[in-house]
Amino acid sequence: MTFELITGLALFAFVSSATPGPNNLMLMASGANFGFFRTIPHMLGISVGFMVMMFAVGAGLVQIFDRFPVVYTALKIGSVIYMLWLAWKIAHAAPVRKSDSAGTPMSFLQAAGFQWVNPKAWAMALTAITVYVGDGGLLLLALAGMLFAAVNLPSVTMWTVAGQQLQRVLTNPRRLAVFNWTMALLLVASLYPVLQL
Repeated sequence: MTFELITGLALFAFVSSATPGPNNLMLMASGANFGFFRTIPHMLGISVGFMVMMFAVGAGLVQIFDRFPVVYTALKIGSVIYMLWLAWKIAHAAPVRKSDSAGTPMSFLQAAGFQWVNPKAWAMALTAITVYVGDGGLLLLALAGMLFAAVNLPSVTMWTVAGQQLQRVLTNPRRLAVFNWTMALLLVASLYPVLQL
């Protein structure tokens, strides 16, 4: 992998990871509702889960979609349904007190698994594989996935910290409800590109 290729992929990874999307909106909501430390497994799940998904897709999974388009359609429908359910959960999240253990943020495995139904993650992975990896082989694919994870982790941390900082403003249950509904509606709005395909 040349220096120019590494730089280009790192820049693409940063821009695509830092811009709003389902992962970042959910991290901001989790940071606001549960705080930074309880959201760490969610953050790590995104970074590791995306790396694994990108490797699996680049290693040949995408060929299944080429041969059986119905699998892609089913994945898209499942993604939309799951994201609508997540939006509903965010919108109806109750305020979490410091001593309250009833509320639970997304776990590491849930966040890793979510990458498989996240339309933005699919677009990022397919673009990275097509533009930066090409036919470079499994080693190049693995390096690209690790670079993506390394660049992604600071980005997702930034969104969680932003949500955590909002906790000061969201001490009023009414403001928290408005925030949660706004995050839920933005998550639904992020489905627009998927519904256009």
